[in-house]
Amino acid sequence: MTYYYIKSLHLIFVITWFAGLFYIPRLFVYQIEAFHKPSPDKEILGKQLKLMTKRLWFIITWPSAILSTIFAVWLLILQPFWLQQGWMHVKLAFVILLIIYHLKTHQYYKQLQNDVVTKTSSFMRIWNEGATFILFAVVFLVILKSALNWIYGVVGMIILGILIMLGFKLYKNIREKNPDA
Repeated sequence: MTYYYIKSLHLIFVITWFAGLFYIPRLFVYQIEAFHKPSPDKEILGKQLKLMTKRLWFIITWPSAILSTIFAVWLLILQPFWLQQGWMHVKLAFVILLIIYHLKTHQYYKQLQNDVVTKTSSFMRIWNEGATFILFAVVFLVILKSALNWIYGVVGMIILGILIMLGFKLYKNIREKNPDA
């Protein structure tokens, strides 16, 4: 019975971790766009967006990342045979990729908190999709439990990525023609 409680907690914190990773780059988009506005909008929006990102990052995203990792390790201790399965090796590789994505997002967070804008809002819109691709891969792996079948999911993600990029280009063109869109 303990296993199911730990698994449930792991899943809850994975969901909240991803929620934070989905939303924080969106807030970065708004911070970057606010940074380029004239005063006093720049200062008013910048202050509010910094507060929002700080709360999201340290109250939801970081704690969820840590707790989901703790519960994941606990699950592996309870079910060590998973470490002998190929799909789990691939899943753990994606988890490492997710942690790298999280740490890089933290780097962007720190820069923006210090009013250092090195990326465009368009870049952050694309960056926002990184967690989505990792989520797709991990869900397919966990459900299919196959180190090979996840490739179909990744191919689908690549196609999805191409469609998202085309959508970004279309949206950018619309915004350039109509700034209120």
